[in-house]
Amino acid sequence: MNRRLPPAARWLLHRAVGAVLVLWGAASLAFLVLHLVPGDPVTTLLGASATDSAALREEILREYHLDDPLAVQYVVFLGRLATGDLGSSYQQQQPVSLIIGEQLGDTAQLSLSALVLLVAGALVTAAATAGRRRRVRGAVSGAELVAVSTPAFWLGIVLLTVFSFRLNLFPVAGAGDWRSLVLPVVTLAVPFGSLLAQVLREGMEAALHQPFALTARSRGLSGTALRLRHALRHAAVPAVTLSGWLAGGLLGGTVLVETVFARPGLGRVALDAISNRDIPVVVGLVLLSAAVYLVVNALADLLCLWADPRLRSPA
Repeated sequence: MNRRLPPAARWLLHRAVGAVLVLWGAASLAFLVLHLVPGDPVTTLLGASATDSAALREEILREYHLDDPLAVQYVVFLGRLATGDLGSSYQQQQPVSLIIGEQLGDTAQLSLSALVLLVAGALVTAAATAGRRRRVRGAVSGAELVAVSTPAFWLGIVLLTVFSFRLNLFPVAGAGDWRSLVLPVVTLAVPFGSLLAQVLREGMEAALHQPFALTARSRGLSGTALRLRHALRHAAVPAVTLSGWLAGGLLGGTVLVETVFARPGLGRVALDAISNRDIPVVVGLVLLSAAVYLVVNALADLLCLWADPRLRSPA
C-alpha cells in the first residue's frame, strides 16, 4: 500500500511517523529518568518558606497524582502531551509553555546569530583554502583543530577577560544591545564553525580531483568559479548531514554560553529545572530540543536533494 503513494507523500508519511516516535521516545526517557533519580518533587512544590506537614504533602501528592503508580503517571503524562498540554512548573507555578515562550526569544537570537556566523565563516575559510598549497591548508587545519578542541566555557572566559575586563569593548554580562551579543555568538560559533570548515574543505578538495573539474578547467573556468559553482555544491552534501548534530550542539552550547555570560534564555531555565527536579519544565525543554532536531534534519534532507540530484531517484 505504501508503494502506491507518490514519492512526496511517502516521504511526508515517513517523516511524520519518525517525528512521532522521536518525540515519544524523548519524552518517555526524560520522564523515566527524572522519576528514578533521587529527590522529592513535593519539596519543590512546597517551597523553602512553606510549612512542611504530612497533611499538606498528602494533598499535593493527590493534586498532582504523584501518589499513583509510576505506570499510571506515565499514561496520564502521555495523554496530556497528546493534547498539547505540557503541564505547569512545580517551582514557578506557571504553564510550561509560558515559561519556555518567555525565554525562547533570547536563546533563538543567540543560536541563529551563531549559526549565521559559523556557516559564513566556514564557507569563506573552506573556499579560500581548498586546493591551496599544503602549508596553507596545514596551518588553517591546525588552527581549526585547536578551535574545535577548545571548551566553550574556557573560550568564553578568555574572551571576557580580554575584550570586556581589559579592553572594555563589550559588556560583561546581560542581554542589552548588539554589543552584548558579540562575545556569546563568537564563543558559540567558533568550535562548530571550525568543524564545518574542515568538512567543507575536504569535500571541496575531493570534488576538485573529479573528472568534471578537469573538464571545467579545460574550458577556461577560473579556480574561484570552479570552487564556488561546482566544488562547493558537491561538498554541501556531507556538510549538511552534520546539521542534526550541529543543531544539538548549538542547543547544548547555549546552556554553557548563557551561564558564562549571565544571559537570559533557556539555558538558565534548564539548569534551574534540572537542579530542582521540575519535571514538567525539563520534559518541555526535551520536547523542544527534539522538535528542533526533527525540523533541522528535514531541512537537511531537502538541501541534500537540491545539492545532489542523484538522491531524488526512487530506490
